[in-house]
Amino acid sequence: MAAGLQPVTDGGIVLESREVNDAGPERAVVFQSPSLFPWLTARENIALGVDRVYPKASRQERREIVDYYLARVGLADSMDRKAAELSNGMKQRVGIARAFALSPKLLLLDEPFGMLDSLTRWDLQDVLMEVWKRSRVTAICVTHDVDEAILLADRVVMMTNGPNARIGRIMEIDLPRPRSRKALLEHPDYYRYRGEVLAFLEEYEGGATPQATTEAPVAAAAGKAA
Repeated sequence: MAAGLQPVTDGGIVLESREVNDAGPERAVVFQSPSLFPWLTARENIALGVDRVYPKASRQERREIVDYYLARVGLADSMDRKAAELSNGMKQRVGIARAFALSPKLLLLDEPFGMLDSLTRWDLQDVLMEVWKRSRVTAICVTHDVDEAILLADRVVMMTNGPNARIGRIMEIDLPRPRSRKALLEHPDYYRYRGEVLAFLEEYEGGATPQATTEAPVAAAAGKAA
C-alpha cells in the first residue's frame, strides 16, 4: 500500500503532505525476487528510472548517477552485462542500486535478501548499510529474520500472525552506527533485544490479537531502518 501497488483498505497513507494513491518514483521498492528486465544490461535497468526522475539532467549526468550507484554496490565491472547473465546476488545488487539512484523519499524493502544464501545475504546487508549512509533515507524493511531486523533497524515493529495481522509491539534499537555483525554480537544489549523479539513471536505464535494501542500505528509510520 505504501508503494501504491495495493489499494489502501482503511484510512490513508500520507508522505510529505501528499496522500499515496498510486505508484511513484519517490517510493522506491526492492523486491524479494530480483525484478529486472533480463534483456537489458545492469546499467540500462537503472537508467530507465533515472531518466524519468532526472529529465532535465544531461545524458552524461544521468550516466554518472547510474555508474556511481552500481559502483557502490560492487558492480563496477559488470555494468554492461545483461541481467540474465547475473547471479541472483548480483541482480539484487542492481535492485538496491536502482532504488537509491532514484533518490527516493521512502525506501521499501520486501524481504530483499530472503532468496539468497547466508554469505550473500550478509554481504548485501553490509552493502545496504554502506549505501544508506549517504542518503539516510527513511526505510521500511519487511523481514522474518530476527538478527537482520536488529542489525538494520532503528525501530522494530513486530506484527502478529495473520489473517488480520496487527501491530503487536514496537522496540527501539539504541545501537551505535555504523554497525557490523561482529560488533552487534559483542554488544551487551544485543541478546536483550533478541530475547524480546523471540518472546513476542512465541507469545503470538497462535495469531492472538494484542490489546489495541493508539500510538502503535503512528510509531510504525514514523519508523526508520537502515
